[in-house]
Amino acid sequence: MSSAPKSFDPHLVPEIGRNPFVSCSPLHQDAQSMVASTNHRVGLDQLGINHTGTLYWNLPTPTVVEQIIQRQEGLMAHLGAIVVHTGKYTGRAAGDKFIVSEAKTQQEIWWGEINRPVDPETFDRLFARQLAYLQDKDLFVEDCYAGADPQYQLPVRVITETAWHNLFSRNMLIREFDAKKIAEFVPQFTIVHTPRFEAVPAIDGTRSEAFIILNLSRRLVIIGGTHYAGEIKKSVFTLMNYLLPHQNVLPMHSSVNYGKNKDDVAVFFGLSGTGKTTLSTSADRMLIGDDEHGWSDNGVFNFEGGCYAKVIRLNPQTEPEIYDSTRKFGTILENVVIDPVARHVDLDDGSITENTRATYPITHIPHADITGTAGHPKNILFLTYDAFGVLPPISRLTAEQAEFHFLCGYTSKVAGTEAGIKEPQATFSACFGAPFMPMHPTVYARMLKQKINHHGVNCWLVNTGLTGGSYGTGERMALPLTRAMVAAVLKGELDDADTIPVERFHLSRLTKCPGIPETILDPRATWSDKAAYDHQAEQLAKRFEETIAKFV
Repeated sequence: MSSAPKSFDPHLVPEIGRNPFVSCSPLHQDAQSMVASTNHRVGLDQLGINHTGTLYWNLPTPTVVEQIIQRQEGLMAHLGAIVVHTGKYTGRAAGDKFIVSEAKTQQEIWWGEINRPVDPETFDRLFARQLAYLQDKDLFVEDCYAGADPQYQLPVRVITETAWHNLFSRNMLIREFDAKKIAEFVPQFTIVHTPRFEAVPAIDGTRSEAFIILNLSRRLVIIGGTHYAGEIKKSVFTLMNYLLPHQNVLPMHSSVNYGKNKDDVAVFFGLSGTGKTTLSTSADRMLIGDDEHGWSDNGVFNFEGGCYAKVIRLNPQTEPEIYDSTRKFGTILENVVIDPVARHVDLDDGSITENTRATYPITHIPHADITGTAGHPKNILFLTYDAFGVLPPISRLTAEQAEFHFLCGYTSKVAGTEAGIKEPQATFSACFGAPFMPMHPTVYARMLKQKINHHGVNCWLVNTGLTGGSYGTGERMALPLTRAMVAAVLKGELDDADTIPVERFHLSRLTKCPGIPETILDPRATWSDKAAYDHQAEQLAKRFEETIAKFV
């Protein structure tokens, strides 16, 4: 008969008077002693996880960093960040994400290419194999929360076989520091994360060795076959996107900050690479969060306790706060190139992937509001990287136009690294986050429009992409100019500014902005070949209409 698993619980460690390097025996108890000592109301056995190796419960950051180093999961960089590599998967495995199709939730899910169904029997078989894999494995458990507003907070337990993913969960979700509350913690959802356990498609019914499966009825998420940590974060986001609309709360793939008071709130919607994190991290405003939020009758609130920033070619002059966070203890740098001897990192090196990331607690940002809450938005800014170079750099939107652009969720990606491809690829992602929206986009769009009208919110479209031409000839809008336009919005300097309607793009472009040349505000004026602009603009307008037709 297997012996009971060893357990490590930081709450059993004496505060003073003991050198943990002299004897580790007081830190290790069997599972029953650990549960009894900390009075955990819900143990892993209730999930079917038994006969494990050592269990590490809610480790403080220095202790989990030690585990990462001891287990050779990463390298400590100069100044203290941990550098890890995620192997084959350096981004989300979007095609390997599934939702269990069952009677209780089937009618609510937006089934299709994004939300793929899997039957309960397939889930049960794969989960049983995952549980068998966990036999004798050391596990790390983090009890934490999604949602800074206590009224809508979701208790989440993350169970993983790797120390660095435990630190990722600790950084990204909201921590609980009260030992008594941790002892009484009851998870409403549990994530079982086994990156080294690969599915077998012929046996498990998956598309590949990677899998991310949400079982909403069983309140369980299973992840395996991929080391990319963003799967944990985005699984929690997907859960919140399903749960909160039932409580009249709009979940938002956005960053949020505020100015002199908590009623001067700005919400920045945008897909990866459009500037959400960069533009919301500003020294003269308080940061609520950089990626995921809810908008309730109380105001806005962060889902997370940390940030997950892209750091490829990060500029310390234009993005000093994010840059400084890459050089702090507790930060995880994913797929960043590091000198294994000197331990200096090269943020400009994209040889592993262009999707290099930094994960850090929001407290690494000096002007972050750790409460994670604020009032209702005063301004909403939709960010798009327009590689066609035809959208104005700043435009005003009515509530109806905001609903249009929210449903379209336009940005573009450049396939410049693929042989023979020179044209930009338009990307339309509903709600600026379709991969994480389990319900139909119109559910979220209707809520957004209602809240905009109810609270009298000013709405804007900001093009952080190209100007003066399309991909290959145009140049990216300079960040200082974009910052200046955003600053003018947030100071109220554009509230009464003159605009010119651009009906084919469902917006009105501004004619003047303090400190910005008027020619920049008119995208056609920045092109030397006006006929080429007209052609590109017409092509993009057709793509907008084709996209919106799916939702009307």
